[in-house]
Parts: sequence; C-alpha cells; structure tokens
Amino acid sequence: MLILALESTALTASAALWLDGEPLAVSSLTAGNTHSMTLLPLAEHLLKMTGRTVSDIDLFAAAIGPGSFTGIRIGAATAQGLAFDSGKPCVGVSSLLGMAYALRGFSGILCPVIGARRSQFYSALFASDGEHVRRLTEDGIVLASELDGYLAPYDSPIHLIGDGYDAAHDAITLKNLCSTPQALRIPSAFAVAEAAFDLYTGTADKSVFTPSALTPIYLRKTQAEQEREEKLAAEAADIH
Repeated sequence: MLILALESTALTASAALWLDGEPLAVSSLTAGNTHSMTLLPLAEHLLKMTGRTVSDIDLFAAAIGPGSFTGIRIGAATAQGLAFDSGKPCVGVSSLLGMAYALRGFSGILCPVIGARRSQFYSALFASDGEHVRRLTEDGIVLASELDGYLAPYDSPIHLIGDGYDAAHDAITLKNLCSTPQALRIPSAFAVAEAAFDLYTGTADKSVFTPSALTPIYLRKTQAEQEREEKLAAEAADIH
C-alpha cells in the first residue's frame, strides 16, 4: 500500500510517502512560511522525485488536529481535495496520536504537547511497549501548571514531543521525565501515515474513510469566536 500523508497542525509542515511500512520519501519544513504555501508543494515534490503520481496513491492521510486552526484546515482540505480527485479513501488522524506514533520506539508514557496559548497545551497520553501504542487519555487541553498532576500517576519513563516541548519540559518537575532527541521533537507525516494505516486496516467498515467524512478536531472555538462571545456577553450584561 502507498500512502500520502500530511502534517500541518503545528509549526512544521511535513509530507510523506509511506510504502508498505517503509518511508519511501519524507520532507519537513519549519521555516515560518504559512502551510498554504508549503504543504502541497512538499507533497508534489515527493511524488515527482519518486516518479509517482496522485493516481498511484492508495490512501490519503492527514493530521486533523488539535493544533493550529489554520494548519488543521489546510492539511484536511489538501488531503480531501486529492482524495476527491482520485476517488481514493482518506483517513483523518489525531495530531496527538500521530506524534505518539513518532515516538513508539520508546517504552513508557508518550506525551505529545502542542502549544495552545495562555500557558496551555493540547495533549493526550499514550503508553508504548517500544512497538505498539495504546491510548490512555482522550485529546484535551492541559495547563502548564497541571502537567505534574497530569503525569504523576505514571511511574514509567515519560517522553515529550511537539512544539510545546521546551515549555512543557520546563514546567514538569517529575524525575521520570526523559529528554527526547531534538530530531524527534517535531511531528512527522510518516508517523501520521503509520497511524492512518493501523486505523484503516483495523476498521471493518471502510466506507467511513471518505473525503467528506474527514472532520477536523479543534477542541475549542477560534480566538475570534471566543472574543465575539465575550463581547456579546458583556453587551448583554450592560443591558441588564
């Protein structure tokens, strides 16, 4: 199976071609460019360099959040568009699950952390035996001040990943916190592809993997929506 996977939910844009469990080609870019400028060109470059076309892809995959609202929309829309055009299935992968897959070679607790502003992180916890990943908690939002309590129930080595790595690492005082190698701290589309493969092959009803069924995971309202609600609430309070 040939999978084209995309990851654009955080600072890094990444595209990967996954062929039967092996990385045929992977490209990542953390250059401050908007993902709308970089993500599709990255994917097109990989296809060109490997002599493949969109029609050769068996499965499209994208990290669908939580994370950057704009990045989520770009990744999801790109994967949906490619899948619609080719008539192939499309799998949405939690960005946090994808990050956990990137660290599944480590044994212990895997803790993805994506910066969510206001000293908060999008996070979830996963357990790994060095090969397989098992979800422990659902995707959610955790305050920096809550990280110790969030992780305290686990005695196993704790491994962080994500663009919130430095801030989270500084906030955690637990002795079983490990240092993740620099190159493994950023999300990878190849890990998204691996997670997508397991989700796809582990689901009996393949009809759920249509482009139109791909639904982004935002976890909270956009800043503009929050500010609008706060403004309306303040106006209502003034009236009364």
